[in-house]
Amino acid sequence: MNDFPRGRTAIVGAATFGQGKAPGYEASDLAAIASAMALEDAGLSLADVDGLFFCHPTDTMGGLSFAQYLGIRPKVTDNNRTGGSAFQTYVEHAAYLLDAGAIDCALIAYGSNQATATGKLVSTVQPMRYEAPYRPLNPVSSYALAAARYMHQYGATREQLGAVALAARKWAMLNPEAFKRDPLTMDDYLASRMVSDPLSVLDCCLVTDGAAAVVMTRADRARDLKRAPIKVLGAAAESHHREIGWLDDLTVTAAARSGARAYQRAGLTPADIDVVQVYDAFTINTILFLEDLGFCPKGEGARFVEDGRIAPGGALPVNTNGGGLSCCHPGMYGLFPIVEAVRQLRGEAGDRQVADASFAIAHGNGGVLSSQATVILGAAAT
Repeated sequence: MNDFPRGRTAIVGAATFGQGKAPGYEASDLAAIASAMALEDAGLSLADVDGLFFCHPTDTMGGLSFAQYLGIRPKVTDNNRTGGSAFQTYVEHAAYLLDAGAIDCALIAYGSNQATATGKLVSTVQPMRYEAPYRPLNPVSSYALAAARYMHQYGATREQLGAVALAARKWAMLNPEAFKRDPLTMDDYLASRMVSDPLSVLDCCLVTDGAAAVVMTRADRARDLKRAPIKVLGAAAESHHREIGWLDDLTVTAAARSGARAYQRAGLTPADIDVVQVYDAFTINTILFLEDLGFCPKGEGARFVEDGRIAPGGALPVNTNGGGLSCCHPGMYGLFPIVEAVRQLRGEAGDRQVADASFAIAHGNGGVLSSQATVILGAAAT
């Protein structure tokens, strides 16, 4: 028995706004503009929205603040914060609520002006008391710990981490919305400044502004709307820890379990997926998530990404918008992989379009590999 409403809800609107630098806008301004664009894309309006799913980078009651900003009174306001994976969990929660008839139209939105406001990652998290005495440069030091363990255990090299960064840049060069579009070579990567060994600045995500939004409704209503619906086939999430020291095995994440449940709910396997979007806050993320989501065996991820396999023209298209490494990363990136998956399944991704894409996975990550959430989408004809 499938406990998920497979294909009975759909994403009917999607948009991004202000990726890169957006001077003159506050975070809520950016999110509101992206929301208006997504609703226009769907052929709906704010008056239709009765479910709001929203994260604000600094306002912990941002769901209430954003509803007030938009002038709406939603039946359901979800302000759950699991970091960058929150948006995949929103899709899962919205699917259940829509299918149950509790709401009719869900708006999922995010925006941040961190790059123009502060020039660095904006965070509201509390210091990690047991790790603080060691003065880590979090979050990068936590991911560096996972990368170092992976390299020790499986013999991975910096060149293999670099292959992830180069693939992301090649995809970004095909995306007019991407923030970093200049060519990147392996020599550039290897010469880049070390931040937290073994991760250099080119292993780390960008610090940008940006906003994104998607609109969901039930599949029966979606058929009458402006755009072809992108079906929500499966979704699942799992949280494991808060501090990296609580991770049982630094080379295995909860994506192995969120992904397995999402595949089961969608009735699909990794072999069915045409386009992969994973949360690449750091290069090691892509390798770990490709393994944990079943695209290659554990310990084979570093070799899997070599020779352009995940770059344009490779066997498995991964992070086709350029990812957090080269497209944008406005603090929490998880909604952008969902938007990119929608665009690929609609066939509207321009020069980076993957031919005949029918099924896509959009995977989110929160904290320091702490929270994992997976969404599997299908094109209208699936």
